[in-house]
Amino acid sequence: MKQKGWLKKHGVTLLIVALLIVGICIMLYPTVANFWNGLHQSRAIATYVENVSSIEPDEYNEFIAKAREYNKKLAASGLKWNLSEEEKAEYDAQLNMMKTGIMGYIRIEKLNQMIPVYHGTTESVLQTSVGHLEGTSLPVGCESFNRRTGELDDPTECNHIVVSGHRGLPSVKLFSDLDKLEEGDIFSFTILSETYTYEVDQIRIVLPEDLSSITLVPGKDYCTLVTCTPYGINTHRLLVRGHRVNNINDDIYGMAGVSSRIRVPADALQIEKRYIVPFLMIPILAILVAFLIIVTAQKKKRRLILEEAEQKLNSNK
Repeated sequence: MKQKGWLKKHGVTLLIVALLIVGICIMLYPTVANFWNGLHQSRAIATYVENVSSIEPDEYNEFIAKAREYNKKLAASGLKWNLSEEEKAEYDAQLNMMKTGIMGYIRIEKLNQMIPVYHGTTESVLQTSVGHLEGTSLPVGCESFNRRTGELDDPTECNHIVVSGHRGLPSVKLFSDLDKLEEGDIFSFTILSETYTYEVDQIRIVLPEDLSSITLVPGKDYCTLVTCTPYGINTHRLLVRGHRVNNINDDIYGMAGVSSRIRVPADALQIEKRYIVPFLMIPILAILVAFLIIVTAQKKKRRLILEEAEQKLNSNK
């Protein structure tokens, strides 16, 4: 009976608190999920970098050589949108050093993003990372790229890398801000210990079946980043294309004849302010809820005391 009485007295307060907690959880879910997935992305990249540092030079060179040979075959036959089982097996074997499907990572400076790049564009990949579109060039750069001129010495050589990522997922950011890129912005791939940098030179919005912008052009080393648009509607595709340029480090070291191969350390995880604020809000809100419960309980207690006092007063009369 006492328990039922307590529930009757505090039921409204408990309901308010429960609704408040549910509301807070709904509000914080995108930020917390994005932070959590970002942590896993950083861990995947750190593990990748650590494994790359332990590769023997001969094995390292073999990975790069096979990937470039694969690209040359594509340059001769053209990009392939439907791979046979044999072609799919050949593709999956490229740059698959860790046997997990990760081939490297992409860095987009303007968006302050660094995301693992995996083989293929299956939904399991695109839910947490970005995927390299099978049948397009691997992100290892054309071998004849001249760091002094920024052009290809071999006018017949060509690449066109295509990388796809979701936009608008509540649990992870990925390519949600891809529309903020403008011509002249840069992004880069780190594959093994090599960095390949691209400068945005074309931005187009096309229908999903329009592949006319994703073609091989002799003498050009292109990369196109693909995501859905408009935001939340996804009827079209946003294509952000870049052409290869010198790495930022090449401007300092490459011209001096120093090897451009740079062992890339795992970047420290940087937590943005917008991720910190919600975590600070949680204990503050918890204190406010506790304060609300205590104040409500005290008010009811005082009311009961007053009621008892009035009853005694009335009985004495």
